Amino acid sequence: MRRVTRILTAGIATASLAFTATACGESSTEASSGENKGIGLSYDEGGRGDHSFNDSAAKGYDKAKKELKLGGKEITAKTGETEADRYQHLADLADAGYNPVIAVGFAYAPSVTKAAKKYKDVDFAIVDAVVDLPNVTSLVFNEHEASYLAGVAAALKSKSDHIGFIGGTDSVLIKKFAGGFEQGIKDTNPKAKLDVQWVKEGNDTAGFGQPDRGKEIAEGMLARDIDVVYSAAGASGSGAIEATAKKKGTWSIGVDGDQYNSEPLAPYKNSILTSAVKNVDVAVYNFVKSIEDGKKLTGVQSFTLEQGGVSLSYSGGFIDDIKPKIEEAQKKISDGTIKVTDTYKG
Repeated sequence: MRRVTRILTAGIATASLAFTATACGESSTEASSGENKGIGLSYDEGGRGDHSFNDSAAKGYDKAKKELKLGGKEITAKTGETEADRYQHLADLADAGYNPVIAVGFAYAPSVTKAAKKYKDVDFAIVDAVVDLPNVTSLVFNEHEASYLAGVAAALKSKSDHIGFIGGTDSVLIKKFAGGFEQGIKDTNPKAKLDVQWVKEGNDTAGFGQPDRGKEIAEGMLARDIDVVYSAAGASGSGAIEATAKKKGTWSIGVDGDQYNSEPLAPYKNSILTSAVKNVDVAVYNFVKSIEDGKKLTGVQSFTLEQGGVSLSYSGGFIDDIKPKIEEAQKKISDGTIKVTDTYKG
């Protein structure tokens, strides 16, 4: 069984803490000594502190370090990074002796493919994409199922029957969120309209790190009498949440983490109707622990609604009155009565 080197002394712990601080696009410069230094984690744009997707990954990373007593290093993608930049982050972590190396976000798929072929003795994982290589574990989620439940909630809570969705990009992944959301709305209230807007088009991940743009898009929606806005847009979504908080009678729907409980979003929590939760933290932690236990998770690991990999949050109590209808929909998804689409065609 391969076990990652433990932090045993105060001196080593101090050095490890220095490595743990999030680096904004920094590269590891240490020469590999053959010692395994712990977990390498490379975030998508926005990084730790995005109150969403990356923060959920950070939660799993922190738990693994603490409970399994591991070292680690974090790197964050800068806005507008190239494929070469992403690959370099992974290569730097592998060269510096970090193993496993976890890439957070679908944009890393090509770089993980390249890195895994070069560093065949390193265990890689990628969140939100599938890379079919023996030393890569793919951590994917049924985001569309949780988004369907968010659509049910939005349809039942909207007074204008006009609902909005903001996606960080119009990528295949984000269209899973939009497609499930739209289906949940239409199945619940066929009269309701859905407006969809993208912060960026294509796979431009800069769309996940622009809260001002997210706020601007949400304000435009609110001006058109949209009264519920669901954002699958990383840090850009925090801008949308701020916008809805400033207009009485409107709601935002959070994503990835339970954003009602996000400390930086606390000033806006009373406008956060619910969140479509994606347990990236569980996936990251379980992957690292499986290696520590000598039973590495391999291949494609799917986290579904039925398994608790995705869910809808009841924090704040704002959807308690419609909980029976949401639970009914959840049961139908779990038993296969409802087949949720994994794409948006609008």
